[in-house]
Amino acid sequence: MSSSKSQSKLLKLAEDLQQQITLGEIPELEIPTRTRGNIEYDNNKRVWVYGDRTSKRSGKKVTGAQKLLKMAYTIEFLKRQLDDDKSSTLRELYYLSESWEHEIAHFNDQEESNELIEDLEIISDVNREEFHMHPEESGASLMGPLKIKEKTNRGERELHLQEDVGQSGYTVPNNPDSIEFLSHNLDFLIAVETGGMRDRLIENGFDNKYNALITHLKGQPARATRRIIRRINDELDVPVIVFCDGDPWSYRIFSAVSYGSIKSAHLSEELATPDARYLGIEPQDIVDYNLPSDPLSDRDKQALRNELKDPRFQSSYWQEQMELQLKIDKKAEQQSLAAQGLDFVTDTYLPEKMEDMGII
Repeated sequence: MSSSKSQSKLLKLAEDLQQQITLGEIPELEIPTRTRGNIEYDNNKRVWVYGDRTSKRSGKKVTGAQKLLKMAYTIEFLKRQLDDDKSSTLRELYYLSESWEHEIAHFNDQEESNELIEDLEIISDVNREEFHMHPEESGASLMGPLKIKEKTNRGERELHLQEDVGQSGYTVPNNPDSIEFLSHNLDFLIAVETGGMRDRLIENGFDNKYNALITHLKGQPARATRRIIRRINDELDVPVIVFCDGDPWSYRIFSAVSYGSIKSAHLSEELATPDARYLGIEPQDIVDYNLPSDPLSDRDKQALRNELKDPRFQSSYWQEQMELQLKIDKKAEQQSLAAQGLDFVTDTYLPEKMEDMGII
């Protein structure tokens, strides 16, 4: 979406509020209720979406009036930012509010300013990236046989993500839609939870040997990371596999990639990749390879029990693996594969797994 269209949608929000005031009405906005109780799993789209419940942001109460005031100030700031073709971070917005004329409009903390930007995304149907708002964290890096054209404020450049980048790869920009895919020789994309394992794959030439695009999830993946994975899967028809630790928290990382997250349910269709497949570490791997492991904590066990009821994990595969994990009372990290040798993961573990999955 162009800056002018993003700006028009923002101004429409401000105009609607102004019109209500001009007519002598108490201004209000209606937005989807962003609570766990209003999140639904759409079986057809295979992602999390908001339900039908809505709530009103009204000037009838002091707290509601304050939020509307902060929204008006934020819209004014975003308009100027788009006019000047500048960008800022979510953290900067929080501090920038300290300069606003009315102290009551200052944000109390960054969580409040983050939530307001999310409100604007939902109400206007414009992503924060199109407001030129970015998070502090950068997207993941990519390494593999893919050539792209990147559009930046310093012009365009073409890059091959093996030949034109260093060992650290190509860092995904905050707005991955600024990338154009030119050509590729990819057989699959592998999204890796930990940086150490990502480095192991690159050091061992996994991207060359298997025509793989390797990306690092960096724990819970940033929106930019999830967006580029979705685009590569959709536009290049490249299979996606997710390689994580063997614990309930890593299963949730996978679910964020595949099904979307509750926090960004309004963007699930752009960020989630329903066809992504989980590769490991699996509880069965802990048994089969006798991997070094740790006992499950009480918190781990409760998380697994919750996931057994989660609509994202109702397949026989997940039910069997989670039940097995509770039975063996163990969890293991990706790095535990090193007990079989530093090359075991790239020479044996991953190739065997991917062959079984029909990826190679």
